[in-house]
Amino acid sequence: MSIFDKITDWMDRATEAGVRSVAHKSGRRSFLARAGLGLVGAAVLPVLPFDRSGSGGRAFAAQTSDEYACDYWRYCALDGNLCNSCGGTLTQCPPGSEVSKVSWVGTCTNPTDGKDYLVSYNDCCGRSECDNSPFCNSNERERPGYRMGLHNDINWCMANASQGYHCTVAALVGIAE
Repeated sequence: MSIFDKITDWMDRATEAGVRSVAHKSGRRSFLARAGLGLVGAAVLPVLPFDRSGSGGRAFAAQTSDEYACDYWRYCALDGNLCNSCGGTLTQCPPGSEVSKVSWVGTCTNPTDGKDYLVSYNDCCGRSECDNSPFCNSNERERPGYRMGLHNDINWCMANASQGYHCTVAALVGIAE
């Protein structure tokens, strides 16, 4: 008998002894109850929050001087094209587009004064996507998709008559408390 056969024989005996021990201590109903609990736990797992940003925990490196760059402090939770590079301003949609009726809100820290501000991100709808603007995707403090008002990966033009996405504005709402 080779060493391999001895190991597999020992593993077979140990597995059989373990299974018989469990069978003596528990019945079919407790097994089914545990199996059902495991299935329910596996079904709930996909709705738990997780970090999809790919940042690996890095903080948003904000700057205050260039509002045409993705790292401008107001864009900490922005996902889209900048309207100020598409014929609009930081807070107004370009001509020919209309502001979305629904939006998401982010909390961004202004590095100049160190205060947190609520920023309303509104998509501008009704025109084709703006190609003149950098595409920014910052996910600072973003929440999973089941918290719609805090999630930036949704087409927020869905409530408008024309649902085509053009760009996004970032309007200050107030100081976060």
